[in-house]
Amino acid sequence: MRSLAILGATGSIGTQTLEVAAACGHRVAALTAHHNIDLLEQQARAFHPILAAAAEPTAAAALASRLADTDIQVLAGEEGVLAAARLPQADTAVTALVGIAGLAPTLAAIDSGKRIALANKETLVCAGPLVMARARERGAEILPVDSEHSAIFQSLQGSRGREVKRILLTASGGPFFGWRREALASVTPERALQHPNWSMGAKVTIDSATLMNKGLELLEAMSLFHVPPEKIQILIHRESILHSAVEYCDNSVIAQLGAPDMRLPIQYALSWPERVEGPAEELDLFAAGKLTFARPDLAAFPCLALAIRAAKEGGTAPAILNGANEVAVARFLAGEIGFLDIPRVVGRALDTVARPPLTLEGVYAADQAARRAAEA
Repeated sequence: MRSLAILGATGSIGTQTLEVAAACGHRVAALTAHHNIDLLEQQARAFHPILAAAAEPTAAAALASRLADTDIQVLAGEEGVLAAARLPQADTAVTALVGIAGLAPTLAAIDSGKRIALANKETLVCAGPLVMARARERGAEILPVDSEHSAIFQSLQGSRGREVKRILLTASGGPFFGWRREALASVTPERALQHPNWSMGAKVTIDSATLMNKGLELLEAMSLFHVPPEKIQILIHRESILHSAVEYCDNSVIAQLGAPDMRLPIQYALSWPERVEGPAEELDLFAAGKLTFARPDLAAFPCLALAIRAAKEGGTAPAILNGANEVAVARFLAGEIGFLDIPRVVGRALDTVARPPLTLEGVYAADQAARRAAEA
């Protein structure tokens, strides 16, 4: 059993992590959120952590007032989130924050020598080589929570790196699989948020609709599994049953299958190297029926092509890609730009923003410059 600091407790991954914790007997030592203190208060009262933090200071003040009848320590702002990440009583940090905001807390947890159950893909997208090097220095384990990366991790168990021929990274294809580019011009945020298989936060759901999410996952996989982009093949798999696979040098393919239930990869990141019973849905292969696979359409979904471009370039290009995409998605959700403007905005940032050196300072500088370019 593990003691958890859940960073981003009120989001989709955070709430499902708490379901896993309750079912498997893990202790919850810290909880953080941005501003959803209604849910954070409920979680704090249910799991009684040592510490709860709200990144938004006004929300933190309200939370402190609401929890005044408990002995839960309430902290505010980025420092509060970092304190939760460093909490000595937690041996595992579940990093479920959205965007580059997850980078500093993940590094803080790594510096504390914790196991990192990584659900914040932007940490490795923007600063993968730096983060993995820091983890090796500090002796911190990084275990993936994304269903696809968990599937790859599971398919690699017992193997040696030199035996791997390539990684097969699956994608659901989002709600617009098979659509032609011209049809996507009229897509609304409401329609784009209707994912066929998964229940996720708004930003991740839009990334899935544009296929940017798969590009970000390709970048994440490069750092997690130490492979170049040429050794990762992306397949559209509409049923979301085969979550990803590894092809070996003898042409054997080992895959992980399961129901589209995020509680399974969350649980495996917490229990590894053991498997335990938990709340995840059982896979019924008779009900699943036919499993299909297709190549992604890069012409209709150019965000994926942009991510592949950034992956091949390396350095701080992925941070520019990510920062511009975060702004573009927010502008689309706000109704300021259209669906097809998302890749236009990201592509312009990749074309125009200077590349600082690949240091933490350079990553943050690239991110900020990309955001400014995307707002223009």
